[in-house]
Amino acid sequence: MAENHHSIHPGSPPVIVVDAMSCLRHWYTPQSWVCGGQWREYISSLDKFINTFTAAGIRLVFYFDGLVEQKKRDEWVKRRLRNNREIAKIFQFIKSNKQQPGRQMFFIPSALATFTRFALKSLGQEVICSLQEADYEVAAYGLRNNCLGILGEDTDYLIYDTSPYFSINKLCLDSLETVMISRQNLCSRLGLHITDLPLFACLLGTDVIPDNAMEGFRNRCVASFCSQSRSYDKRTNTVLAVANYISTIQRTYNSVMVLEEMLPLGSDKAILAKGIESYILPGQQSPWLPCDFSYSPEASANQDIPLFLDQEIFQIAKEQHVQNESYMVYNVLSSGEVDCSNTLEDECDTELPGQACIYYCARQHIYSVLLESGKVTMTYLNEVLSPKYYLTVVEELRFMGQLLHGVLPLKYVLCVGVHACLQGIGGNGTGDGLISK
Repeated sequence: MAENHHSIHPGSPPVIVVDAMSCLRHWYTPQSWVCGGQWREYISSLDKFINTFTAAGIRLVFYFDGLVEQKKRDEWVKRRLRNNREIAKIFQFIKSNKQQPGRQMFFIPSALATFTRFALKSLGQEVICSLQEADYEVAAYGLRNNCLGILGEDTDYLIYDTSPYFSINKLCLDSLETVMISRQNLCSRLGLHITDLPLFACLLGTDVIPDNAMEGFRNRCVASFCSQSRSYDKRTNTVLAVANYISTIQRTYNSVMVLEEMLPLGSDKAILAKGIESYILPGQQSPWLPCDFSYSPEASANQDIPLFLDQEIFQIAKEQHVQNESYMVYNVLSSGEVDCSNTLEDECDTELPGQACIYYCARQHIYSVLLESGKVTMTYLNEVLSPKYYLTVVEELRFMGQLLHGVLPLKYVLCVGVHACLQGIGGNGTGDGLISK
């Protein structure tokens, strides 16, 4: 495929844009994974991954999530709560068996995503942190740059009308063979057009559209479809039934408006159209949206309305965010918050407070400095944090600095330290934590 791409686009090397968050499990393979820390082994694995593609003449561009969009926050919270239950099972296993579980219970080790950003940069790779939902920016980058493909594990890449979608889970690195999931073949099988896929995804349920709002509609589609054709398992019937419904209605915005009136969408009746819009890339149109619809980056991300009024500093923070140099500072300056996600903590251990409690005052202090909202001093911080926990934090920072020095360039070690101040040992949906202390 790389050779064919090069012949079509001479003078431009084939590029694969990588959804890095989808690839962490593929890259991090040690059996002893609970405590993390096999950093030299991990960097060696990343280096091999990069060199294999480079040897085939393929350039990689890595994307990381930079924020959680408000429209997807409810689903993000549900996933974090599910992750908490998985983490509780891990600690229960350790207590019961006096050993860590195998890969069948694998959960991304603390700090892996943060470390990976800087590891890839230290290996000379182009690493981009998104200003909105990463899968949208990945799809837009692939379309804009005529990329060879997108490497990841997210069915949204099947819905976007963009570059071919390659599965990271099916990748054999030695032979550079994987499965390409074809949206054209999917449409052929379902009797749909590619422009129908955003509506198709929304009716099946997405992070934006509440699943319970669509359940009754899907059940009616299945009842009508199964009475006319061969019956499969429940999931297959649902997919085929929804596709059959779409194929029977006019491809117009009016059809979407009729659907919105039929569905129990609550106060936001336009949520279905908004869901379709979320899959339309810059320069694209959809028959399911108004004729005057046009993509607006300002409308897609409220991050361009800063809380911090010094535009020069805000622009610097934004640029450093995109370059993965300091991605948390921009979130504080633009929205006044940083998303702290799951970490490998035992909630049943009452002797050690949770990381969010320990680092709460430190985060407040940094927010006040960045936003100029208060005059919290280090003396006050020392008074609030007890000597026991304050010294623990200092010793852990010193230990982790010694551990990373020699593995990463010094400037990346310092960047990890900055993340510690802003986020404690919170994360961004990947279990980030231990290293951030």
